[in-house]
Amino acid sequence: MAFVKVSHWTSTEISDEMISTANEKCIPLIMRVGANGVQMVRTGELSLCVETLFPDASAAQTAQAKIAEIREQLAKDFSMIMVSAHGGAVIGRLFNYIKSNRKGGELTDYTGSSDDENRPHQS
Repeated sequence: MAFVKVSHWTSTEISDEMISTANEKCIPLIMRVGANGVQMVRTGELSLCVETLFPDASAAQTAQAKIAEIREQLAKDFSMIMVSAHGGAVIGRLFNYIKSNRKGGELTDYTGSSDDENRPHQS
């Protein structure tokens, strides 16, 4: 059963540079420790949460030490404070998304759900 960890953060500022660094460096680091997906959600002018999806609780537990190191580095680099962190088994989900495909030189859109066999995968 999939497992999600959510951490809530505050900062004295959230700049475009911080967001760019998070997308280019932090998210890939989290993915490398066994996560299936990561979302950073801006929840206020100076707050955000990080949602990390793991294949199961065991994978989340295995990644815990590395996640703690990443969190520590984030706090230092961006003067951020982790307000809380929670985790639990996923008991239901459905995502809609648009996936762009190139077919015959044309860019086409495909709309589907998380249960669709054609869903995009992180590479």
